[in-house]
Amino acid sequence: MKLIFIGPPGSGKGTQAKRLAVRHEIPHISTGDMLREAIADGTELGRQAAPIMAQGALVSDDLMVGIIRDRMAKSDAVKGFILDGFPRTVVQAEKLDGIVGNGSDPLRVLQLLVPDEAIVKRISLRRTCAGCGAIYHLENNPPAVDSLCDRCGAEVIARPDDNETAVRTRLEAFHRQTLPVATFYKAKNVLREVDGIGPVDEVFERIEKSLV
Repeated sequence: MKLIFIGPPGSGKGTQAKRLAVRHEIPHISTGDMLREAIADGTELGRQAAPIMAQGALVSDDLMVGIIRDRMAKSDAVKGFILDGFPRTVVQAEKLDGIVGNGSDPLRVLQLLVPDEAIVKRISLRRTCAGCGAIYHLENNPPAVDSLCDRCGAEVIARPDDNETAVRTRLEAFHRQTLPVATFYKAKNVLREVDGIGPVDEVFERIEKSLV
């Protein structure tokens, strides 16, 4: 399975992508992971990306595509992969086609659909353990003891960017970047759209059915 996973922040995309990766025994590769790995490995592309990321700037299309090409060449990606956070532009999508080709397992794209208002509610009520990083939700999955992590007992806090204003800004950026990419893949008839509202297990089964 060669799959691109598209979804707004807070849609549950990361959770679902990890579950898919485990079930299909293929790597879940996120943009952030790839950049950090390239930098940690000391590759030429990683050395170029390090100062850019340190300044908080966006890595160029050419540099990002080069890092993807290196990652796709690793042995664990031979039988498939789930790409999370790439491509973010049509230029990246076009170059990705040249990297993965068609082959016996064609590239598939899945877009998880969640309304903006649901995203705002999800993220603004999200809380994160300051110790182990466990994720909670004040409405759907609160800690057993108020403000304390069930796993390690550390304080459960709201991240600085988990507020309505910041979430709406991130959503605007996501839609601006993603719409052209989704349109690109829809024209190629490889895009599948899945309703991301509902219990995690139900959403996962919808995703699995869409990929049959």
